[in-house]
Amino acid sequence: MNYTFNFNVVFRNIDVFLKGLGLGLYLAVVSLTFAIIIGLIIALGAVSNHPTMKKAARIYVTVFRNTPLLILVYIIYFGLPDLGLILSKPVAFILTLSLYGAAYMTEVFRAGLESIPKGIIEAGYAIGLSKRMVMLDIRLPIMFRSVLPSMGNYLISLFKDTSLAAAIALPEITYITKRLNVESFRTFEVWIAAAFLYVVTSFLMAKGLGLLEQKWEIK
Repeated sequence: MNYTFNFNVVFRNIDVFLKGLGLGLYLAVVSLTFAIIIGLIIALGAVSNHPTMKKAARIYVTVFRNTPLLILVYIIYFGLPDLGLILSKPVAFILTLSLYGAAYMTEVFRAGLESIPKGIIEAGYAIGLSKRMVMLDIRLPIMFRSVLPSMGNYLISLFKDTSLAAAIALPEITYITKRLNVESFRTFEVWIAAAFLYVVTSFLMAKGLGLLEQKWEIK
């Protein structure tokens, strides 16, 4: 094999790679934020005493967890315009990733809420707290601290899933790498650079989240 590696194309376009990395992080963080909000609402329905809400939560989780993310991207970006709803590329992808991530966050929150010892909840009622106060002051704080590691893992997972934004030509890392590959024909170099950025960023995110988990760990 006489292949000679030449990373000049990577060094010349490092600013473009970094912009793509920034866009990927933005998409992941915004999507996780909405996924947490949507997932928490659905999780509260899943642990409620209303059969209809429980069934609706199960259907939502089943549908979105078992549908490939790329299919959801195509449905929302290419399908919704046929129904008269046209979304920009970033909005369409964030919406898709949020709905997809919410299905997983629902299960995380549901498990966290159901794992809280009943004695703690009953103690809250015993000192005169209302159902709303028990939820806001006892159940949710305990739940969020207990599921923090899972939330961190999903943030990293969503960051890696942003690579699918290339399917609708959003200029994140994967799309930029595909374009540079076509322009330079340096396949190994540009894709190795993209993989390096994903690995390093995910590693740093994991380290940062690990420190946060230690700070908020329930002793």
